[in-house]
Amino acid sequence: MFFASDNWSGAHPAIGEALMREQSGYANAYGASPLDRKIEARFNDIFEREVAVFFVGTGTAANSLALSSVGRPGGVVFCHKDAHIANDEGGAPEYFTGGGRLATVSGPHGKMTPDELERIVARYPADFIHHGQPMAVSLTQSTEVGTVYGLDEIAALTTVAKKSNLPVHMDGARFANALVALDTTPAEMTWKRGIDIVSFGGTKNGCWCAEAIVFMNPEQAREMPFIRKRAAHLFSKTRFISAQLDAYLTDGLWLDLARHSNAMAERMRAAFRQSATARLAWETQSNEVFIVLPKGAAEAARKAGAQFYDWLTPADQPGLINDGEVLVRCVTSFATTEAEVDRFVSFLEAETLTQQ
Repeated sequence: MFFASDNWSGAHPAIGEALMREQSGYANAYGASPLDRKIEARFNDIFEREVAVFFVGTGTAANSLALSSVGRPGGVVFCHKDAHIANDEGGAPEYFTGGGRLATVSGPHGKMTPDELERIVARYPADFIHHGQPMAVSLTQSTEVGTVYGLDEIAALTTVAKKSNLPVHMDGARFANALVALDTTPAEMTWKRGIDIVSFGGTKNGCWCAEAIVFMNPEQAREMPFIRKRAAHLFSKTRFISAQLDAYLTDGLWLDLARHSNAMAERMRAAFRQSATARLAWETQSNEVFIVLPKGAAEAARKAGAQFYDWLTPADQPGLINDGEVLVRCVTSFATTEAEVDRFVSFLEAETLTQQ
Protein backbone atom coordinates (compact mmCIF):
# COMPACT_ATOMS: atom_id res chain seq x y z
CA MET A 1 0.00 0.00 0.00
CA PHE A 2 2.53 2.55 -1.23
CA PHE A 3 0.80 5.85 -1.94
CA ALA A 4 3.29 8.37 -0.55
CA SER A 5 4.53 9.49 -3.96
CA ASP A 6 5.01 8.29 -7.51
CA ASN A 7 8.69 8.99 -6.83
CA TRP A 8 8.66 5.89 -4.61
CA SER A 9 7.94 3.57 -7.52
CA GLY A 10 10.74 1.87 -9.41
CA ALA A 11 11.46 1.96 -13.12
CA HIS A 12 9.35 0.23 -15.74
CA PRO A 13 11.04 -2.93 -17.11
CA ALA A 14 11.32 -1.38 -20.57
CA ILE A 15 13.32 1.48 -19.08
CA GLY A 16 15.69 -0.93 -17.35
CA GLU A 17 16.15 -2.94 -20.53
CA ALA A 18 17.02 0.20 -22.47
CA LEU A 19 19.65 1.12 -19.91
CA MET A 20 21.11 -2.37 -20.07
CA ARG A 21 21.47 -2.09 -23.84
CA GLU A 22 23.57 1.05 -23.39
CA GLN A 23 25.82 -0.27 -20.60
CA SER A 24 28.54 -1.51 -22.94
CA GLY A 25 30.19 0.00 -25.95
CA TYR A 26 31.08 3.60 -26.69
CA ALA A 27 29.16 6.69 -27.70
CA ASN A 28 29.81 10.41 -28.07
CA ALA A 29 29.67 12.20 -24.74
CA TYR A 30 27.86 15.34 -23.59
CA GLY A 31 24.69 14.87 -25.59
CA ALA A 32 26.30 14.31 -28.97
CA SER A 33 25.61 10.59 -29.43
CA PRO A 34 23.36 9.27 -32.20
CA LEU A 35 20.85 8.19 -29.55
CA ASP A 36 20.73 11.71 -28.08
CA ARG A 37 20.07 13.15 -31.53
CA LYS A 38 17.40 10.53 -32.16
CA ILE A 39 15.49 11.50 -29.01
CA GLU A 40 15.80 15.20 -29.74
CA ALA A 41 14.16 14.52 -33.11
CA ARG A 42 11.49 12.43 -31.38
CA PHE A 43 10.48 15.49 -29.36
CA ASN A 44 9.93 17.37 -32.62
CA ASP A 45 7.44 14.69 -33.61
CA ILE A 46 5.72 14.69 -30.23
CA PHE A 47 5.22 18.45 -30.20
CA GLU A 48 4.51 18.71 -33.94
CA ARG A 49 7.13 21.38 -34.51
CA GLU A 50 10.86 21.96 -34.20
CA VAL A 51 11.75 22.32 -30.56
CA ALA A 52 14.98 22.60 -28.57
CA VAL A 53 15.49 19.88 -25.95
CA PHE A 54 17.91 19.78 -23.03
CA PHE A 55 18.17 16.72 -20.81
CA VAL A 56 18.68 17.16 -17.06
CA GLY A 57 18.57 14.85 -14.08
CA THR A 58 15.84 16.27 -11.84
CA GLY A 59 12.58 18.13 -12.01
CA THR A 60 13.98 20.87 -9.79
CA ALA A 61 16.80 21.38 -12.27
CA ALA A 62 14.36 21.46 -15.17
CA ASN A 63 12.19 24.11 -13.52
CA SER A 64 15.03 26.22 -12.19
CA LEU A 65 17.11 26.23 -15.36
CA ALA A 66 14.06 26.86 -17.53
CA LEU A 67 13.29 29.96 -15.50
CA SER A 68 16.91 31.06 -15.46
CA SER A 69 16.86 31.06 -19.27
CA VAL A 70 14.40 33.96 -19.17
CA GLY A 71 16.03 35.63 -16.16
CA ARG A 72 16.13 39.39 -15.78
CA PRO A 73 17.75 41.60 -13.12
CA GLY A 74 15.26 41.93 -10.31
CA GLY A 75 13.08 39.41 -12.09
CA VAL A 76 9.74 38.18 -10.76
CA VAL A 77 8.11 34.87 -11.66
CA PHE A 78 4.35 34.51 -11.12
CA CYS A 79 3.07 31.12 -9.97
CA HIS A 80 0.32 29.58 -7.87
CA LYS A 81 0.87 29.79 -4.13
CA ASP A 82 0.92 25.97 -3.95
CA ALA A 83 3.37 25.56 -6.84
CA HIS A 84 6.31 23.21 -6.41
CA ILE A 85 8.76 25.98 -7.33
CA ALA A 86 7.39 28.10 -4.48
CA ASN A 87 7.24 25.45 -1.76
CA ASP A 88 9.32 22.38 -2.48
CA GLU A 89 12.51 23.25 -4.32
CA GLY A 90 14.62 24.66 -1.50
CA GLY A 91 15.15 28.06 -3.10
CA ALA A 92 16.64 26.51 -6.27
CA PRO A 93 14.60 28.69 -8.67
CA GLU A 94 15.75 31.82 -6.85
CA TYR A 95 19.33 30.56 -6.72
CA PHE A 96 19.65 29.60 -10.38
CA THR A 97 17.90 32.73 -11.63
CA GLY A 98 20.43 34.85 -9.76
CA GLY A 99 18.01 36.14 -7.17
CA GLY A 100 14.75 36.05 -9.09
CA ARG A 101 11.68 36.22 -6.87
CA LEU A 102 8.42 34.31 -6.88
CA ALA A 103 5.17 36.24 -6.64
CA THR A 104 2.41 33.82 -5.74
CA VAL A 105 -1.10 33.90 -7.14
CA SER A 106 -4.18 32.52 -5.40
CA GLY A 107 -6.79 30.34 -7.03
CA PRO A 108 -9.08 27.47 -6.06
CA HIS A 109 -8.00 23.84 -6.40
CA GLY A 110 -4.38 24.64 -7.12
CA LYS A 111 -5.05 26.67 -10.26
CA MET A 112 -4.37 30.31 -10.97
CA THR A 113 -7.26 32.31 -12.36
CA PRO A 114 -6.73 34.85 -15.16
CA ASP A 115 -8.22 37.73 -13.13
CA GLU A 116 -6.03 37.04 -10.11
CA LEU A 117 -2.93 36.58 -12.26
CA GLU A 118 -3.60 39.87 -14.00
CA ARG A 119 -4.10 41.59 -10.65
CA ILE A 120 -0.80 40.32 -9.23
CA VAL A 121 1.17 41.08 -12.41
CA ALA A 122 -0.18 44.63 -12.30
CA ARG A 123 1.51 45.10 -8.91
CA TYR A 124 4.89 44.93 -10.68
CA PRO A 125 4.94 47.64 -13.37
CA ALA A 126 7.73 46.91 -15.81
CA ASP A 127 9.11 50.46 -15.56
CA PHE A 128 9.07 50.72 -11.75
CA ILE A 129 12.63 49.95 -10.75
CA HIS A 130 11.96 49.37 -7.05
CA HIS A 131 9.64 46.41 -7.60
CA GLY A 132 11.81 44.62 -10.13
CA GLN A 133 10.86 43.31 -13.55
CA PRO A 134 8.11 40.82 -14.39
CA MET A 135 9.99 37.85 -15.82
CA ALA A 136 7.73 34.86 -16.48
CA VAL A 137 4.58 32.99 -15.56
CA SER A 138 4.85 29.37 -14.44
CA LEU A 139 1.91 26.97 -14.20
CA THR A 140 1.92 23.38 -12.98
CA GLN A 141 0.24 20.68 -15.09
CA SER A 142 -1.10 18.62 -13.42
CA THR A 143 -1.25 20.79 -10.32
CA GLU A 144 0.13 20.09 -6.87
CA VAL A 145 -3.36 19.17 -5.69
CA GLY A 146 -4.15 16.72 -8.47
CA THR A 147 -6.29 18.98 -10.61
CA VAL A 148 -5.68 19.68 -14.29
CA TYR A 149 -5.86 22.93 -16.22
CA GLY A 150 -8.25 22.63 -19.16
CA LEU A 151 -7.05 23.84 -22.55
CA ASP A 152 -9.18 26.98 -22.35
CA GLU A 153 -7.83 27.69 -18.86
CA ILE A 154 -4.26 27.46 -20.15
CA ALA A 155 -5.07 29.78 -23.04
CA ALA A 156 -6.69 32.31 -20.71
CA LEU A 157 -3.60 32.43 -18.49
CA THR A 158 -1.16 32.73 -21.38
CA THR A 159 -3.28 35.54 -22.84
CA VAL A 160 -2.79 37.48 -19.61
CA ALA A 161 0.95 36.76 -19.69
CA LYS A 162 1.35 37.85 -23.30
CA LYS A 163 -0.25 41.20 -22.52
CA SER A 164 2.84 41.90 -20.45
CA ASN A 165 5.23 40.13 -22.85
CA LEU A 166 5.90 37.40 -20.32
CA PRO A 167 7.05 33.94 -21.43
CA VAL A 168 5.04 31.07 -19.94
CA HIS A 169 6.64 28.00 -18.40
CA MET A 170 4.83 24.75 -17.67
CA ASP A 171 6.05 22.56 -14.83
CA GLY A 172 5.23 19.18 -16.33
CA ALA A 173 6.54 16.83 -13.67
CA ARG A 174 3.26 14.95 -14.24
CA PHE A 175 2.86 16.10 -17.84
CA ALA A 176 1.70 12.70 -19.12
CA ASN A 177 -0.94 12.35 -16.39
CA ALA A 178 -2.47 15.69 -17.36
CA LEU A 179 -2.24 14.91 -21.07
CA VAL A 180 -4.20 11.66 -20.86
CA ALA A 181 -6.68 13.18 -18.41
CA LEU A 182 -7.52 15.78 -21.06
CA ASP A 183 -7.31 13.26 -23.92
CA THR A 184 -5.36 15.77 -25.96
CA THR A 185 -1.95 16.13 -27.65
CA PRO A 186 1.28 17.70 -26.40
CA ALA A 187 0.98 20.41 -29.04
CA GLU A 188 -2.57 21.29 -28.01
CA MET A 189 -1.63 21.44 -24.34
CA THR A 190 1.44 23.61 -24.87
CA TRP A 191 2.43 25.90 -27.72
CA LYS A 192 -1.01 25.96 -29.34
CA ARG A 193 -2.22 27.46 -26.06
CA GLY A 194 0.68 29.87 -25.63
CA ILE A 195 3.17 27.82 -23.58
CA ASP A 196 6.82 28.69 -24.34
CA ILE A 197 8.87 26.30 -22.21
CA VAL A 198 8.02 22.91 -20.70
CA SER A 199 9.69 20.95 -17.94
CA PHE A 200 8.94 17.50 -19.34
CA GLY A 201 8.94 14.89 -16.59
CA GLY A 202 9.58 11.18 -16.94
CA THR A 203 10.88 10.18 -13.52
CA LYS A 204 7.49 10.10 -11.78
CA ASN A 205 6.00 8.04 -14.60
CA GLY A 206 8.30 5.03 -14.85
CA CYS A 207 11.72 6.38 -15.70
CA TRP A 208 14.74 6.05 -13.46
CA CYS A 209 16.09 9.60 -13.84
CA ALA A 210 14.92 11.43 -16.96
CA GLU A 211 13.73 15.01 -17.27
CA ALA A 212 13.90 17.45 -20.18
CA ILE A 213 13.57 21.17 -20.75
CA VAL A 214 11.72 21.76 -24.01
CA PHE A 215 11.65 25.14 -25.75
CA MET A 216 8.81 25.55 -28.22
CA ASN A 217 10.88 28.18 -30.03
CA PRO A 218 14.55 27.11 -30.38
CA GLU A 219 15.57 30.77 -30.68
CA GLN A 220 14.66 31.22 -27.03
CA ALA A 221 17.13 28.50 -26.06
CA ARG A 222 20.35 30.17 -27.20
CA GLU A 223 21.77 30.55 -23.70
CA MET A 224 20.59 27.20 -22.34
CA PRO A 225 23.69 25.18 -23.29
CA PHE A 226 25.78 27.49 -21.14
CA ILE A 227 23.20 27.71 -18.35
CA ARG A 228 22.97 23.93 -18.11
CA LYS A 229 26.75 23.49 -18.11
CA ARG A 230 27.24 26.15 -15.44
CA ALA A 231 24.58 24.46 -13.30
CA ALA A 232 26.42 21.11 -13.53
CA HIS A 233 23.56 19.37 -15.35
CA LEU A 234 25.36 18.60 -18.59
CA PHE A 235 25.76 14.86 -18.13
CA SER A 236 28.82 13.38 -19.80
CA LYS A 237 26.97 10.11 -20.47
CA THR A 238 23.75 11.75 -21.56
CA ARG A 239 22.87 8.68 -23.59
CA PHE A 240 21.67 7.03 -20.38
CA ILE A 241 18.98 9.68 -20.06
CA SER A 242 18.21 9.34 -23.76
CA ALA A 243 17.99 5.57 -23.44
CA GLN A 244 15.29 5.95 -20.81
CA LEU A 245 13.36 8.42 -22.94
CA ASP A 246 13.76 6.19 -25.98
CA ALA A 247 11.91 3.36 -24.23
CA TYR A 248 9.52 5.77 -22.53
CA LEU A 249 8.36 7.35 -25.78
CA THR A 250 8.28 4.19 -27.91
CA ASP A 251 4.84 2.87 -28.89
CA GLY A 252 3.12 5.26 -26.51
CA LEU A 253 4.47 3.61 -23.36
CA TRP A 254 4.56 6.93 -21.52
CA LEU A 255 0.85 7.48 -22.19
CA ASP A 256 -0.07 3.93 -21.21
CA LEU A 257 1.77 4.28 -17.90
CA ALA A 258 0.00 7.56 -17.16
CA ARG A 259 -3.38 6.09 -18.07
CA HIS A 260 -2.76 3.26 -15.65
CA SER A 261 -1.76 5.51 -12.74
CA ASN A 262 -4.73 7.80 -13.42
CA ALA A 263 -7.05 4.78 -13.55
CA MET A 264 -5.76 3.53 -10.19
CA ALA A 265 -6.41 6.96 -8.72
CA GLU A 266 -9.91 6.94 -10.14
CA ARG A 267 -10.49 3.50 -8.64
CA MET A 268 -9.54 4.93 -5.27
CA ARG A 269 -11.69 8.04 -5.77
CA ALA A 270 -14.70 5.94 -6.75
CA ALA A 271 -14.37 3.87 -3.59
CA PHE A 272 -14.14 6.87 -1.29
CA ARG A 273 -17.08 8.57 -3.01
CA GLN A 274 -19.17 5.67 -1.69
CA SER A 275 -17.55 5.54 1.74
CA ALA A 276 -19.53 6.27 4.88
CA THR A 277 -16.42 6.78 6.98
CA ALA A 278 -14.01 8.74 4.77
CA ARG A 279 -14.49 11.32 2.05
CA LEU A 280 -12.73 12.92 -0.86
CA ALA A 281 -11.42 16.35 0.07
CA TRP A 282 -11.96 17.51 -3.51
CA GLU A 283 -12.20 15.98 -6.95
CA THR A 284 -8.97 15.39 -8.84
CA GLN A 285 -8.26 14.35 -12.42
CA SER A 286 -4.74 12.93 -12.36
CA ASN A 287 -2.94 10.43 -10.13
CA GLU A 288 -3.24 12.24 -6.81
CA VAL A 289 -6.13 11.66 -4.39
CA PHE A 290 -6.83 13.74 -1.29
CA ILE A 291 -8.88 12.11 1.44
CA VAL A 292 -10.27 13.18 4.80
CA LEU A 293 -9.87 10.31 7.27
CA PRO A 294 -10.47 9.74 10.97
CA LYS A 295 -7.08 10.17 12.67
CA GLY A 296 -7.28 6.74 14.26
CA ALA A 297 -7.88 5.03 10.94
CA ALA A 298 -4.96 6.86 9.34
CA GLU A 299 -2.64 5.88 12.18
CA ALA A 300 -3.76 2.25 12.01
CA ALA A 301 -3.21 2.16 8.25
CA ARG A 302 0.34 3.39 8.69
CA LYS A 303 1.02 0.73 11.32
CA ALA A 304 -0.27 -1.83 8.82
CA GLY A 305 2.30 -0.65 6.27
CA ALA A 306 0.39 1.93 4.25
CA GLN A 307 2.45 4.90 3.07
CA PHE A 308 0.92 8.31 2.44
CA TYR A 309 1.50 11.91 3.49
CA ASP A 310 -0.48 14.20 5.72
CA TRP A 311 -1.47 17.35 3.86
CA LEU A 312 -2.08 20.91 4.98
CA THR A 313 -5.63 22.19 4.65
CA PRO A 314 -5.79 24.57 1.64
CA ALA A 315 -6.39 28.19 2.52
CA ASP A 316 -9.35 28.32 0.13
CA GLN A 317 -11.12 25.48 1.98
CA PRO A 318 -11.43 26.54 5.63
CA GLY A 319 -13.48 24.14 7.71
CA LEU A 320 -12.60 21.16 5.53
CA ILE A 321 -11.27 19.15 8.46
CA ASN A 322 -13.26 18.43 11.62
CA ASP A 323 -11.89 17.52 15.05
CA GLY A 324 -10.51 14.00 15.02
CA GLU A 325 -9.85 14.05 11.28
CA VAL A 326 -6.78 14.38 9.08
CA LEU A 327 -6.28 15.31 5.44
CA VAL A 328 -3.98 12.93 3.55
CA ARG A 329 -2.57 12.71 0.05
CA CYS A 330 -2.32 9.43 -1.84
CA VAL A 331 -0.43 9.17 -5.13
CA THR A 332 -0.73 6.23 -7.50
CA SER A 333 1.87 5.22 -10.07
CA PHE A 334 2.46 2.93 -13.04
CA ALA A 335 3.31 0.21 -10.50
CA THR A 336 0.11 0.51 -8.44
CA THR A 337 -2.20 -2.49 -8.66
CA GLU A 338 -5.95 -2.80 -8.28
CA ALA A 339 -5.39 -5.20 -5.38
CA GLU A 340 -3.25 -2.61 -3.62
CA VAL A 341 -5.94 0.06 -3.93
CA ASP A 342 -8.71 -2.31 -2.85
CA ARG A 343 -6.73 -3.51 0.17
CA PHE A 344 -6.08 0.08 1.27
CA VAL A 345 -9.72 1.11 0.95
CA SER A 346 -11.00 -2.04 2.65
CA PHE A 347 -8.55 -1.67 5.52
CA LEU A 348 -9.60 1.92 6.19
CA GLU A 349 -13.28 1.03 6.06
CA ALA A 350 -12.87 -1.88 8.47
CA GLU A 351 -10.61 0.04 10.83
CA THR A 352 -12.97 3.01 11.00
CA LEU A 353 -15.96 0.78 11.78
CA THR A 354 -13.93 -0.98 14.50
CA GLN A 355 -13.12 2.31 16.19
CA GLN A 356 -16.70 3.59 16.17
